[in-house]
Amino acid sequence: MILLNDLTNRITLDDPEERRVLSRVSWPQYEALLADMGDGSAYRVHFLDGVLEILAPSRNHESSKTRIGDLLLIYFLETGTEYFPMGSTTLKKPENQAGGEPDESYCIGTDKEFPDLAIEVIVTSGSINRLELYRRLGVREVWFWQKNHLYLYHQREETPGQFGETAGYEPIQNSEVLPDLDLALLTRCLQKPNPLAAAKAFRQELKDQGKEV
Repeated sequence: MILLNDLTNRITLDDPEERRVLSRVSWPQYEALLADMGDGSAYRVHFLDGVLEILAPSRNHESSKTRIGDLLLIYFLETGTEYFPMGSTTLKKPENQAGGEPDESYCIGTDKEFPDLAIEVIVTSGSINRLELYRRLGVREVWFWQKNHLYLYHQREETPGQFGETAGYEPIQNSEVLPDLDLALLTRCLQKPNPLAAAKAFRQELKDQGKEV
């Protein structure tokens, strides 16, 4: 097994979206790697049942993540929605052998230890089941931005067996954490090539919707 202390020296950002996966990693080794990388690391690190995945995000990945966060900030401001951003905070539950770093995450309404919503940009497929990871971390809703589309999942604690293939999450068309958010509008604006034009259009549409209420 590759020594974790040497791992950061082996990973470069030359590849547009590079992943490294290690198996049979202990929780203390995972914690040691996080400490070694520090808070300013450019990498996203996920851990589940001894499997460690490290992602070096591409420019496209980071651009999409930032644009989603920018538009959601506009939504929160325009609608007066109480929110507590957690960004890519490392979320850990050692008792569940789970740790992860979403691209964006939020507590809605009240501040909490773990977010209500986690968002991930998918450019290349990973080896760790993200829904299982977030289920163990207690995240209620997960969004994936992939190939210019949003895919939403909401955890069903009351009927987890019904959604076994998606780790107890139900695929949904509208957010239950942000039920008033127009996802079609959000998607259209995210698909616009110009970020400033997209932000202006999104804000104007929200203002217009507010006048109609």
